[in-house]
Amino acid sequence: MSKSFMLKITVGFILGLVFGVVLGPQNAIFSPLGAIFMNLLKMIVIPLIFLSLVVAVNHSSPSELGRIGVKVFPIYIVTTALSVVIGIVIAKLMNPGAGVKLQEGISVTVPDRPSFVDTIINMVPTNIVKTFADGNILAIVFVAIIIGISMLYMRHSDDATHKNMGETLMKFVEAANEVTLRILSGILQYAPIGVFGITAATIGAQGLDTVIALGKFILTSYIGVGLLLVVFYPLILKLWGCKVIQFYRDIKECMLTSFVTASSLGTLPISIRAAKKAGIDESIANLTLPIGATVNMNGTALRLGVAVIFASEIMGIDLSIVELVSIILIGTLTAVGTAGVPGTGLIAMSAVFAQAGLPIEIVALTAGINILVDMVFTLGNVTGDLVAAKMVDLSEKRAAAKLGAPSVELS
Repeated sequence: MSKSFMLKITVGFILGLVFGVVLGPQNAIFSPLGAIFMNLLKMIVIPLIFLSLVVAVNHSSPSELGRIGVKVFPIYIVTTALSVVIGIVIAKLMNPGAGVKLQEGISVTVPDRPSFVDTIINMVPTNIVKTFADGNILAIVFVAIIIGISMLYMRHSDDATHKNMGETLMKFVEAANEVTLRILSGILQYAPIGVFGITAATIGAQGLDTVIALGKFILTSYIGVGLLLVVFYPLILKLWGCKVIQFYRDIKECMLTSFVTASSLGTLPISIRAAKKAGIDESIANLTLPIGATVNMNGTALRLGVAVIFASEIMGIDLSIVELVSIILIGTLTAVGTAGVPGTGLIAMSAVFAQAGLPIEIVALTAGINILVDMVFTLGNVTGDLVAAKMVDLSEKRAAAKLGAPSVELS
């Protein structure tokens, strides 16, 4: 079934490419097919995140939650920082801004970016119902964890009434989670049609003139993410004792979906399925992937490195080592604070440009090819999430083996 699904997705993608090139802007008629697919994924992602996190928390303990968090967040920070470095180095070698001129009169509207303190405050919602309606992922993660921990203590309470209530709630949540997974399976039957619609409309909407003018920026972006996929991630996985080729085979469906949808959160339901296929413990996957889809942005970080060099070359500015180090730090923090939905690269690029003293108007230059680079950067993001989850999983398995535990199930 997995091979059949991958074949259907691939056929949908290739047909979308063909239609996009041949029919051009006329492919707008296929846009609703892709919009329906994205809406279906967005519809299921909120209940999936909430329910899977509550179940995952109840298959672990507060100490295990803390241990996993201590392992995964340093991975996020280090890989994100190194991704910025890779973006800078590749851009320095490729010179994507050479010969590109800043047009007069262009402008870009940049959405307000909340501060780090505001982000932390907004994680704690004042209205749970509004949080779910607004799709505030960090707040939903927070609510799921505190509800999960509360249920966990109820289930292990000495009070028989509390214990029974906790067990009843757990059965309800597990049943609801199973329903969500079944709905997801149905959505994935439509995926090939949705992939066709997204690809045909996206490729058809891109003017060849814009693509040619910014071809070097696009090429630099793809080469950078290519290095993440074929050098950086495999090296990390190898050091952790993972069979790299098999790992990529297990997650290939997720990688292709992330590329087509250009949405880390939209791909999350498929990421969780891919993690199971890749042998990642379900509890670890359900805990790390929803958080990773929100805060772990390796592809976006690489984009920031490329974009800063691109802008500095257009302006004729030579950035010093101190300025580059500052950009690496700013880029890391900005990428970590960027939500995993299409288009947020605009906010991230603008924030870094402002800190680096570069005109944010340059962001508008890339608007015409934004979706083409968003696709590959999202591929870098989602693959990075799964790599981090695999690293934590392997670490937990080694720890369990040293203790003589028969398995790493946390239930």
